[in-house]
Amino acid sequence: MDKLRFFPLALTLFLTTLLLSNLPAQTEDTARDSVRTTVQLELVGGSVLVGYVITENDSILVLELPGSQQVTVKKANILRRQIIEGKVRNGQVWQDDPNQTRLLFAPTGRALKQGEGYFAVYEVFLPFVAVGVTDQFTLAGGVSLVPGASSQLVYLAPKFTPYQDEKMAFSTGVLYLQVPDETDGGGVLYGVSTFGSFDRAFTVGAGWGFGGGEFVEKPVIILGGEARVGRYTKVISENYLVPGEKNALVSGGVRFFGENLAADFSLLALVGEDTSGFPFVPWIGFAYNFGKK
Repeated sequence: MDKLRFFPLALTLFLTTLLLSNLPAQTEDTARDSVRTTVQLELVGGSVLVGYVITENDSILVLELPGSQQVTVKKANILRRQIIEGKVRNGQVWQDDPNQTRLLFAPTGRALKQGEGYFAVYEVFLPFVAVGVTDQFTLAGGVSLVPGASSQLVYLAPKFTPYQDEKMAFSTGVLYLQVPDETDGGGVLYGVSTFGSFDRAFTVGAGWGFGGGEFVEKPVIILGGEARVGRYTKVISENYLVPGEKNALVSGGVRFFGENLAADFSLLALVGEDTSGFPFVPWIGFAYNFGKK
């Protein structure tokens, strides 16, 4: 167990290295991409073009293809135009992670846009649905589906995001849980901020548990990180600690994602106290995102 005490430090150093390793290229890409839109054009005849929109008017569109080649396309020849949420790298489209509003389970500071949403399942028995009511307000919740249980757990998770831009986002919200047969419920009131790009970011926050009309004295601190390591992969860490307490819940895992789907696999460990047996608990989550334009 003593070796596990070094897990949070090692994980933090690993994520920091990934975040800083390509800072010059990342800064250049961000500055260039922030003023241009990546689109995919399906043309008459079956051709498909992907690139950045340089300029356009009522009749034509000038597109920059990978390799800085520019082509002029008549709008009359465009059958379908789709905005790509991502970048073009080495001639390939790198779609953004569609599940940006969460780490493994904890929320990031980012918000869903109005009309966007996702359906997720955690640990097989915990379904979760979230919808962006507005660009600042997200409503989420679900009901557990544990086989054989006499009653299920109902959870509701509204989230408000007063500020968000390309490099920072802040949100506050509540995770409320209750068993319908029970009189009192409980949950967590939290605030969380995310700093960085969609490919590399840190998340930090704090949550105060409540129940029976009272709040706990000490908050739970949330520390998380995400770093893209491939076209369809990202490593993620999500960790919880309470100031003054010896124990901490740490995790590290990987996310595989496409245009709308994301699948997470990670290992969780309680560090700081002696345990017996296998020290890790696997965490599995799947999410399908919908409503993206």
